[in-house]
Amino acid sequence: MASLKLSPSSPISIPKSSRYVGRRGVSFLVRAEQSPSSSSDIQDKCQRRRVVVTLGVVAPWISLLSKAPSSFAAESKKGFMTVSDNKDAYAFLYPFGWQEVVIEGQDKVYKDVIEPLESVSVNLIPTSKQTIKDFGPPKEIAETLVKKVLAPPNQKTTLIDASEHEVDGKTYYQFEFTAQARNYTRHALGIITVFNGKFYTLTTGANERRWEKMKDRLHTVVDSFKITV
Repeated sequence: MASLKLSPSSPISIPKSSRYVGRRGVSFLVRAEQSPSSSSDIQDKCQRRRVVVTLGVVAPWISLLSKAPSSFAAESKKGFMTVSDNKDAYAFLYPFGWQEVVIEGQDKVYKDVIEPLESVSVNLIPTSKQTIKDFGPPKEIAETLVKKVLAPPNQKTTLIDASEHEVDGKTYYQFEFTAQARNYTRHALGIITVFNGKFYTLTTGANERRWEKMKDRLHTVVDSFKITV
């Protein structure tokens, strides 16, 4: 196994468009157009104006949505918010209501202010490896991370599962573990990958006593993590 050296290192607001053609606007246009033309000609012209105005308002938003990245759709997932980091090229979801906090050595951290063990964090460290596979198989890498990085040395850790999957040509290792302290046990999920000279680690978890209630949401968080380029 290769040596693994790890050291702790807006939604779019769409304004309400005012109606371009209201009753007064239509009345004005009709008077301006009045001529020997028939009433049916006037109605046709007004209808054409409405179509042009409507297309003028809607078309830019259609264009925006068609060009938006896939994470745009993820923002609408009920009960979750989206984090998209363009600089470091990753994105993930976290449960609505969690608050962002700043922790030295972590790139992003969101947590529940009432249940502090319910959180998600992302850490990036430089690496010369080209893929996560260069470090070894999923179980070995996960055990090393859990024991030496993701839990304090005085906690008893247990690796429950580790697996590998690929998305858009990029390999990810995903794993589940527990870390037992003196007065609590944290049940956690993690996902790691390598891209563009960076080793990415996302971990999320909850107090064991709340695992059954939180596990589906936590799986959504870890499953949502993706490199975005």
